Amino acid sequence: MLTVKILCHIKQPKRRFQAAPSHATLLNALLAPRHLIFSALEGALVDPRTDSYAGAEDALSELERRKIPYVLLTSRTREEIEHIRKDLGHNHPFITENGGGIFFPDGYFSLKIPGVVRTARYLSIAQGRPYAEVCEALDDIAEECSVGVAGFHHMSLREIADNLGLRTRQAELARAREFDEVFYFTSADEKAIARFVEAAKAKGFDARRGPTFWHFSSKCDTARALRTVAQLFREATHIKLTLIGIGGSDLDIPWLRAVDHPILLPASSGASKSTGQTLENLGRGKTIVMGDAPGAVGWNQAILDIIR
Repeated sequence: MLTVKILCHIKQPKRRFQAAPSHATLLNALLAPRHLIFSALEGALVDPRTDSYAGAEDALSELERRKIPYVLLTSRTREEIEHIRKDLGHNHPFITENGGGIFFPDGYFSLKIPGVVRTARYLSIAQGRPYAEVCEALDDIAEECSVGVAGFHHMSLREIADNLGLRTRQAELARAREFDEVFYFTSADEKAIARFVEAAKAKGFDARRGPTFWHFSSKCDTARALRTVAQLFREATHIKLTLIGIGGSDLDIPWLRAVDHPILLPASSGASKSTGQTLENLGRGKTIVMGDAPGAVGWNQAILDIIR
């Protein structure tokens, strides 16, 4: 069985910024300059192995001082990132499971939002199909294509923990999925995998290869979720906002296309450090620009360069 070792959560450095109020609202969270920041969580703001954001404290403090909102984007579950958001004092919207769900504090937007439901202590907009339907479709399509798959819904907590190198509690949070299933192929060659991907697409599902595992979902789209959140901000403030995006890997490029100023940190991009280097032309005069450094240090510098 495939095993990937992940380091345990480490103690964060002492914060130099204050946690946001527990009941955040947009009106007291947005001041000039009119920036709205969308940031990948793992690989950008936090180390994907340790969840440390050491090196980003100055930018986090400056965002709080200027009351500029930043929206977190992640492939993880809502429950997986709760401890990180608590450490950060983050009380702005966030997008989970590769665009499957949009979550924001109750009262954050003074709007009537279609499709909003209460999920735990948040209001949420579900973009992806429910997890149970996704798992059922994964099994059905795998059987039709004669390929073997192992998803989280097939595994015990111990098996998930062993495969991801997590503690049992961390595995429990990772399994608390709402939209997107994580899986790998147990028996399939590349041709069979290609047939599976095409069959899934024909039925309205998306099978995507991740850094370690595959992801299976329907209607999970981070770029679409980003545009939804940006529109909510615009409707609530009646302000022309400049959308900033900071990604941590090539997998973030699709949603970076949806912002005004996309920045890709070099950690996993395969490109060398080069301030202002154009990585990819997105058309309409827009380019992705490389950050100065990987991870939280690069994130810190990118934010400070934008807002100062």
